[in-house]
Amino acid sequence: MTDLTLAQMADQVLRTADPQEKTALSRRHAAAWFAARQAGTPLPVGTASPPDHPARPDKPALLDPRDVPRRRPGTRAGRMAILHAVAHIELNAVDLHWDIIARFGHIEMPPGFYDDWVKAADEESKHFNLICDCLDAMDSHYGALDAHAGMWRAAEDTADDLMGRLAVVPMVLEARGLDVTPGMIALFEKAGEDRTVEALNVIYAEEVGHVAYGSKWFHFLCGRENTDPKDAFHALVRRYFHGDLKPPFNEEKRAEAGIPPDFYWPLAAETPPSRRNPADG
Repeated sequence: MTDLTLAQMADQVLRTADPQEKTALSRRHAAAWFAARQAGTPLPVGTASPPDHPARPDKPALLDPRDVPRRRPGTRAGRMAILHAVAHIELNAVDLHWDIIARFGHIEMPPGFYDDWVKAADEESKHFNLICDCLDAMDSHYGALDAHAGMWRAAEDTADDLMGRLAVVPMVLEARGLDVTPGMIALFEKAGEDRTVEALNVIYAEEVGHVAYGSKWFHFLCGRENTDPKDAFHALVRRYFHGDLKPPFNEEKRAEAGIPPDFYWPLAAETPPSRRNPADG
């Protein structure tokens, strides 16, 4: 049994730099949370003062998204680069899910809210390790290639807005994973890389749940504030998401996760002001 609150456990994960240590700690804390819940002695949620940025290892180097080399998926090196990018996404997801607990512990939420995000963080830790095993099988490792520095921007932008965090992270960024993962699975199937296909199928199935958690608690907060969920989602994505929503969309899995087409298609049809042609006025 631990003497830590859940928020303190989340803060510990965020302050752990080594990826293997981070994911191992994440899984231990998740197990402790659920063991206490099952025993009828739930841990207090508490509050924390999490870092603005999670601790990171020396490698990979984090580059501006424009400087990350383009991947050539038809080659072994390209597939390795894709796996490295997936590992980087999963590691950031571990921190994002613990951060929502550490950063917003002062907001009163039902116990199920914490159950969902602890479970999501635990699964993301598993996903990272699965992809690292695939990289090992290709004689590579996480940190062997440079990575995207913009992954934490959504967390920074929504550090003071729980509804904004739910809208942008699970309901936009993780929902995008539902759109692109089937194509990745097909790519590795074609290459005969069964281990990676198996790992990606696990990730694909469980990511639907993570998006669903976002949608569920976003709608809960909208109900608490008597706000129309669709209007609130559109306003928050326009405010916090830097870019546009790009089809094609996996409408079946998005619907399974509780996000109907009228949430995302209107945003995909818009051209951000920064991308408009000045001649258009």
